[in-house]
Parts: sequence; C-alpha cells; structure tokens
Amino acid sequence: MTLTPTQLSALSRLFSSGVFRELSKKGRSPLFRQLFSQTGLAASVDKAHTVSNAFDAAFACLSTAGIRDEYVYRAALTHNILLGRHSLNTASMLTEFRAGTSKADLAILNGTGTVYEIKSDRDSLSRLLSQIENYQKVFAKVYVIAGEAHVGEVLSSTPETVGVMSLVRWNRIRTVREATEQADRVCPQTIFESLRIAEARTILKNIGISVPDVPNTMLWTAMRDLFGEIPPRIAHEQMVQTLKKTRNLSTLGALVDRLPHSLQPAALSIKVRHVDHEKLVEAVRTPLSEALTWT
Repeated sequence: MTLTPTQLSALSRLFSSGVFRELSKKGRSPLFRQLFSQTGLAASVDKAHTVSNAFDAAFACLSTAGIRDEYVYRAALTHNILLGRHSLNTASMLTEFRAGTSKADLAILNGTGTVYEIKSDRDSLSRLLSQIENYQKVFAKVYVIAGEAHVGEVLSSTPETVGVMSLVRWNRIRTVREATEQADRVCPQTIFESLRIAEARTILKNIGISVPDVPNTMLWTAMRDLFGEIPPRIAHEQMVQTLKKTRNLSTLGALVDRLPHSLQPAALSIKVRHVDHEKLVEAVRTPLSEALTWT
C-alpha cells in the first residue's frame, strides 16, 4: 500500500513509549486506538483478531524497504543479535546510552561492549563521524547499521575499524564489514561520564581504588580524575562487567515471551513497573473490535 505522511507517522508512533506505557498503566490505550485508525490498516485487519495482531500487521507494513524507521532497525538488532546470538541471561542491551556528546542508539554487552548506530532509510549521515568518534571513546566495537541506500557512503566515509551492516529483506541483517575490537582505544573518563555514580563506585572498588572522602559537590570531579588513571582496556572490561549486572534484562524474559514479536523490542527498552506487566499482556490480548472503542 502507498502510505500518506499521516499514515506513516501513525505507524511509527504506534511503537512509541507513549502507547506502550499507556497499555501498561491502564490496560488500554486511547492513543493506540487513535493511531491505529490513522494508519489505514483497520479495514484490512480482522476485527476478531487481537491488539497483538494489529501491532504485528502495523510492524509488517513499517518494515517495507524505503520507509523503515529506527524502531524496525532496533527490532532487527534485538531479535537477530541480542535474542538470536545471545540471551537475556548472558547479555544486556542499552538504548539511548550517553557516550560523550552523543547518545548511542543501541549497545549490546556480552563478552565485550558493541555499539550500533542506526541510519535508517529516513536518516541523514551528517552527524555520523562525530557520533563514531564519541562511541569509540566508550565501546570496543562500533557498527553502523544502515539502509541499503546509505551503505556505500557509510563504507567510504568511515574508518576501516568501524563495522558496517545493512538491513535486507525480511529484516535480516547482513554484515558488509566486520568491526575491529579496540578496547585499548576507549577513554576511561568518558566511560565514567556515561555511568551512574553507584556504577562508577563499583568499578573503582573492583580494581582496588578507594573512593575519596570529599564533599558531594567535589565527588564527581574527584572520581572522574581517578578514572583517568585506569588503563583503557581495564576500564572497558569493568564497564561491561558492571553494566551487565546493573542493567540486566533477564527479569523481563517472562514478559517478552508473552508479547507479540513486534512489541518485544519495546519491552526491552521502555521501562514499565513490574506490577503493570499483567495489564500490558491482557491489553494486547484484547479483541481489536473492543480496542477500537477505547477512550
């Protein structure tokens, strides 16, 4: 189907935190009703089907080459790498993680730290080099996953150490160039700036460095200075080890298994209270005919 700008916007917004949190908190979502109606899919999806089926139909439409947005790429990385090669028990995933003056789209921590910068069919490459420079200060491996139209330019404009991937048909990931692991290149002070204070304390304790007894107003600067003394590879290893514990996603496994394929990436990146999980599951099991009356 040929989509209007309004329909395309509605498809993307269906997978937003606003809809996901509304479903979790209320067990229904008037915003879902409004957006799904705007997609133009209501006429082609059986009303006897559920909200889950509606999300999957919307995702299939959004996955069409040329209109795929960032969520489609995150979903491919989540299913192909986090849940495909690894598991929630052995790896962790970070989204919108601060790295210098940039925010990483998605990073996966397993035996090492790997960051993925998404350049979808709709994105510009204007900030790519500065983003890569920031990511190299925090993560040992950097990949750019791009739409087919961007792949050639990404290959020619980025260092050979940066991996390049593309999203091909059926949301399969094709590796065009492997990334080189360079943990010795990271900047320990930039890593510190990406962490919570408690995480930074843990790292210092793990390597036998005492946190200075200074006023809170001076603590951040003092700890940053201490990180500057840590060898890069050790700082990176400690970051991966610590964040795999503090940002662990294994408790979400039961929820993910009960959600439609299209919503699983949202469940791993949008925080909702554990007590609201059951409401979310019941909401997506709601017959679409009923959901289209939500107010």
